[in-house]
Amino acid sequence: MLMMLPTPDDIKTQRLSLHLTQSELAKKAGVSQPLVARIETGDVDPRLSTLNKIFNAFEAVEKEHVVAADIMHSSVIHATPGDTIVEAVGMMEPQGFSQVPVLDHGVPVGSISSDTVVRCMMDREKKDVKNLLVKNIMGESFPTVSPTTDANIISHILEKHPAVLVVEYGKVVGVVTKHDIMQLIHR
Repeated sequence: MLMMLPTPDDIKTQRLSLHLTQSELAKKAGVSQPLVARIETGDVDPRLSTLNKIFNAFEAVEKEHVVAADIMHSSVIHATPGDTIVEAVGMMEPQGFSQVPVLDHGVPVGSISSDTVVRCMMDREKKDVKNLLVKNIMGESFPTVSPTTDANIISHILEKHPAVLVVEYGKVVGVVTKHDIMQLIHR
């Protein structure tokens, strides 16, 4: 069996796909940055042990690189704009959710929260609120990201929002909450 060794372009392509600078790769691999630069330009033929260090560094970075698709929940409990408040609350309460996205055929159009429902109840009579439609009181939609968005970026978004929706081809495919980010401590 003939095994092909990586070319300088292969190494550079892998480094760039992991969003590493030459300096970062050098530090993680325990080699110098000028050596990484010379390997990538083809000025030097590296030892097998050096290539091994570089590819071990790549593997370590891949393991620590967590994206939305790795941590999202793909069954997204949601309301629709045409749901009544009673229906929305009936779906939130059993799950212990204080808010859910509002989706229209898989597309995010807003959100509904227990705070919004309580405020609405303060302003109207209970019987009027029960039959009110979600679309009449829903708030802003949660922010959206792609399945390949880095978990660090998502954690910063979650500092200001209760949830982040994961969207692929225009449709919601998952949701990430602060709880999901906190679960990374167990990895």
